[in-house]
Amino acid sequence: MPAKSLPKRPNRPDSDENERPARDALRPDMPLVPPRSIAGRALVTVIAIMTFLASLTAGAALLIGGASEGWRDSVSREITIQVRPTPGRDLEAEARKAGDIARAAPGIADVRVYTKEESARLLEPWLGSGLDLGELPVPRLIVVTRAAGASADLPALRKALAEKVPASSLDDHRIWLERLAAMANTITIGAVLIFALMMVAMALAVSFATHGAMAGNKDIIDVLHFVGAQDRYVAREFQRHFLRLGLTGGFIGAFGAMFLFAFSGIIANWWVATPGGDQMEALFGSFSLGLTGYAAISAIALGIGALTAGLSRWIAYRHLRGLY
Repeated sequence: MPAKSLPKRPNRPDSDENERPARDALRPDMPLVPPRSIAGRALVTVIAIMTFLASLTAGAALLIGGASEGWRDSVSREITIQVRPTPGRDLEAEARKAGDIARAAPGIADVRVYTKEESARLLEPWLGSGLDLGELPVPRLIVVTRAAGASADLPALRKALAEKVPASSLDDHRIWLERLAAMANTITIGAVLIFALMMVAMALAVSFATHGAMAGNKDIIDVLHFVGAQDRYVAREFQRHFLRLGLTGGFIGAFGAMFLFAFSGIIANWWVATPGGDQMEALFGSFSLGLTGYAAISAIALGIGALTAGLSRWIAYRHLRGLY
């Protein structure tokens, strides 16, 4: 009787091939937190956006602060004398006399007496051009520039003008200086508040991401504790992971802000000869942050990376103390 042939065993993959993914998943050098995940990419995006906005806020505050210093320096160096027309007095002679008194005062570098035509042109932005202002009592303006590093005796100058040119008045622009200082301080405080809110939002995002990563790796953390791993080891792994994410997102946002400021500076140079460009340059300067501004943005990126790492380590410690 012929022997029955044994049925062929179905082809099975080699057991070594089946075990290879398991061995790959348990490599000794494998990090505790997966370096590439959807949550990690989302956190990098959030940090990059927050860093970009924070850098824009800081850069705008630096630009406006530098421009305000220029405004205050320019305004503080100039004094305006106004000579009003009065019946029975020669306005031109009174203006020249007031100019001579200002030139004789100590600490004065330059005195410019505006003519009738120049004074009328100053009113064109409000009254329009082509108007006959001969019948209007247009005062004469005298612009006095202080010498650099010298202090002018304004009370003495004001007293001399009041005695010799009664229809004159002296304005040292103190009110304008106070308003400029208040505006600059308001902008600075607003920038600080916006920056703080962005840091709070980013801290909340890092907190949620850290809690989510710890919840997703709870089994691995349990095994590590079972074999004797300490809390500081687990917290250090989370710190390294989030430091990498924080630095990546921080420098992406910082480089984006640097590029935007550099591009804005190029556009501003193209518009510098236009009326709108002159006004923008007067308000914000040349849109050039300089080395100080770019260093500040780089420091923001580094600080955000350090904040992300430190916050994740602290949250990991608290989470572990609550579990074990």
